[in-house]
Amino acid sequence: MADAKELLKVENLGVCFIHGTMEAHALRGIDLSFYEKEIHGLVGESGSGKTVTSTCIMGLLPSPPGEITSGRILFENENLLELSQGQMRSYRGRKIAMVFQEPSKYLNPAFKIGEQITEMLRLHLDMNKEKARERAKELLGLVGLGKDGRVLDSYPHELSGGMKQRAMIAIAISCNPRFLIADEPTTALDVTLQLQILRLIKELKDLLGMGVLFISHDLGVVKEVADRVSVIYAGRIVESSTKGTLFDKPLHPYTKLLMLSIPDAHRRGQRLATIPGRVPDADATPSGCAFHPRCPLADDRCKSENPELRGNEDGHKVACHHAGESWNI
Repeated sequence: MADAKELLKVENLGVCFIHGTMEAHALRGIDLSFYEKEIHGLVGESGSGKTVTSTCIMGLLPSPPGEITSGRILFENENLLELSQGQMRSYRGRKIAMVFQEPSKYLNPAFKIGEQITEMLRLHLDMNKEKARERAKELLGLVGLGKDGRVLDSYPHELSGGMKQRAMIAIAISCNPRFLIADEPTTALDVTLQLQILRLIKELKDLLGMGVLFISHDLGVVKEVADRVSVIYAGRIVESSTKGTLFDKPLHPYTKLLMLSIPDAHRRGQRLATIPGRVPDADATPSGCAFHPRCPLADDRCKSENPELRGNEDGHKVACHHAGESWNI
């Protein structure tokens, strides 16, 4: 976005997990840019490197066995990878926040929702107990959980799945972060609740001016919420563009196959496309283009030469020797 301010930039990020003599390269040179008031969707199958990317940004990569082997993560002119754990704690929650996939795992069952929100406010913003409680009420109202105090004084087990996810979002935005990571936030919800949460994230992005990294394995969900989309495969970005350009003119065979696997009313009665095989294990990534064993366009060059991520004048980037070519499905 030429007129928007860049909030966070990931440059050539490499991550390796080491188990004894085995090395698993989970990320192999990730480049991503995130802007204010923009939702950037990161999509790919399980095992592609989506969550590893988010844990690196949050400073939560388990080490050992994880090791960052290359790259920088720039936020407010600081390389987050060079900060101490104490410095990262001051960023985490206050400037960069995260909404997780399963709120039941991250909401403390022993504390009321209000207590979990006020803890964030008192820790990062130094609010007193009364002001923090009033702010917690406002936040719950902002995410559609009312301002009457009922949810504020409820334990997590007393809430539905959708209410728990909204409460998690309230905690995440409590300190007005500039950047929010939403890691598969709708996966465990039914379709109606999914749409509500997606709508809420879009509204909060505009209201608070945040940049958002929205992670999903479902390209259909990403289409509903994202302004920009990057497709990740085997630890590398294989295609990236604005949502409109990517969905109108996908260039990478992997992106095209992901789109053909989405149910579409215009293709009613037709069989959904499937992608043969699976994402390679991080310790056994094929030579050349990692997608070549599953790709309908692969040739000898694809098996030996890893394509670079290149962009055109519109900023549409793709890493493929046969970008834009078609095949018989």
